[in-house]
Amino acid sequence: MKRTLALSFAALLISGAAYAQSTVVTTGTAPTVTIEPQYRTRIHSYVTEQRPAPFEARERLVVGATLPADVELRAVPDDWGPAVTKYRYVYSNDRVVLVEPSTRRVIHIVE
Repeated sequence: MKRTLALSFAALLISGAAYAQSTVVTTGTAPTVTIEPQYRTRIHSYVTEQRPAPFEARERLVVGATLPADVELRAVPDDWGPAVTKYRYVYSNDRVVLVEPSTRRVIHIVE
C-alpha cells in the first residue's frame, strides 16, 4: 500500500514537472558545432540587416533544449558556412539559435 501511494505521488510530481516545462525541454547532449569567425561576422551582419522576427521564449534557451512544435524554424542562409547549412535557426533574445530540424533540439547559440 505504501509503495503504491509512493509511486502515485512520484507519477504526479513527474507529470507536473513535464507540464511546467512544456515550453523548452532539455534532454541529452547536442552535437558540437564550430563556427569560424568569418561566418560569425556574416551571421551578425545578417541579423543586423534583415532583423528577423524574434521568438519570445519563456525560459532562456540553452544547448540541448527542445523547441515546441509551434515555433517556426527558419532556413539558414548559405553564406553562414558549410557547418550550419543543414540546420535551421530562430532569433531569440538578440541571439541566433541553431536548431536540428528533425529533433528541434538547440545545437548551438551564436551570441
